[in-house]
Amino acid sequence: MTSLATSHQMSTLRLRTLKAGIAYFSLAFGAGFIMGAIRVPFLVPRLGERLAELIEMPFMFVVIFLAARFITQRFALPATAWVRLSTGFIALALLLAAELLLAVALQDRSLGEYISSRDPISGTVYLVMLALFAAMPLVITRLRLGHNR
Repeated sequence: MTSLATSHQMSTLRLRTLKAGIAYFSLAFGAGFIMGAIRVPFLVPRLGERLAELIEMPFMFVVIFLAARFITQRFALPATAWVRLSTGFIALALLLAAELLLAVALQDRSLGEYISSRDPISGTVYLVMLALFAAMPLVITRLRLGHNR
């Protein structure tokens, strides 16, 4: 009976992790979509793509931080590295798939064209933000543990 209960707990935890990853992706993608709708027509023509993207990054960092904090609490994710990183990597995979789909389908670009069109500076910052996005559910845990000491 103990192994059956443990198996059920693991299955429930995997489902919560998956749901948390989907929710985390949804929150970040939704916020990014809204910010992009502001950035592209209003900031890019006035400031250029690089500066517009760099201005958006701190706002996205706040969104990522708040979304990670929300999902870890809402889904009661345990403070283990594998659960928190799994949540982040599920969300990252969904985010990359959505971005590539939008770039290829809506902008009528090939994957190679999309990647080569990225600005070297804002594109590098974007890659760092993607890594932070994947790691943030774990970072939130480490911040809380450090704060509780």
